[in-house]
Amino acid sequence: MRLAVPDLVSPSYFPAIAAIDLGLARDEGLDVELELLYPVTDAAEALRTGEIDFLAGAAHAPMHAFPGWRGVKLVAALSRNMYWFLVVRPDLAVDRGDVRALRGVRIGAAPGPDLGLHRLLATAGVGAEQVGIGPVPATEGAGTSFGLAAAQALSEGLIDGFWANGMGAELAVRTGTGKVVLDARRGDGPPGAEAYTFPALAVTDRTIDRRPEAVAAMTRAVVRAQAALTENPDLATEVGERLFPAREATLIAELVRRDAPFYDSRITPAAANALVEFGREAGLLDAPVDYDAVVSERFRHLWSEPSNA
Repeated sequence: MRLAVPDLVSPSYFPAIAAIDLGLARDEGLDVELELLYPVTDAAEALRTGEIDFLAGAAHAPMHAFPGWRGVKLVAALSRNMYWFLVVRPDLAVDRGDVRALRGVRIGAAPGPDLGLHRLLATAGVGAEQVGIGPVPATEGAGTSFGLAAAQALSEGLIDGFWANGMGAELAVRTGTGKVVLDARRGDGPPGAEAYTFPALAVTDRTIDRRPEAVAAMTRAVVRAQAALTENPDLATEVGERLFPAREATLIAELVRRDAPFYDSRITPAAANALVEFGREAGLLDAPVDYDAVVSERFRHLWSEPSNA
């Protein structure tokens, strides 16, 4: 089977990446291949067509490919809360949390995640026409790790800021080419913005019906990875050394350590409701969707059930 992530060299989907690379999925009896498929909108379409079996991406991504949230389910959260950072050039007169000061700033954002930034700005009273949100140069193609490309584009002056994962933010801050303006996960921005979306594991109803044991195995592997990384974040370095460039491999354990308090596979009704509301505000849904339509009932017990592997 195949699991895709829309960004590999980042902490965003790391529990799913570690579940495969550390052999946890294999221990659960599942042979699954990890691949990078950018952007998440394309990955969602690949899930719909059966090109991939699992998508570890933004929880709202299925709405891009499955109208009305029909034919797809979330089976576990990879962590809680919206997980992108807004980073700008350090010379810009934009203080932490000052969204209104972003008027006229050129911000790079990936398709899919950009909706979170648009919604955050709109809620803060900043119109889309007042901020230049667009793609980051040189991010076309399936092999893109967006955070790295965004940090590089910022350092080259191609953009004034970016909306990307923790790895991109960390690189910009460490090299002095960027400063963090918003950390959505930890409450920066308008009230409630942190709940717009979150990283999650999605599968089609077709796969659930045909291979429920495989979906259960992948879900258990993710839960085990969250627990293992929380207990020992340095495990992330082992994974990074196999999958990441050398510099990023040295950083991933610290980023995982920071994110570990948010590692929680549970998707509560409140989280699902906030996600659906975000989808409606973003124009991805035209009607409410209930909890059981978004989150598979079949695998919820695995969120807290210890594995027998």
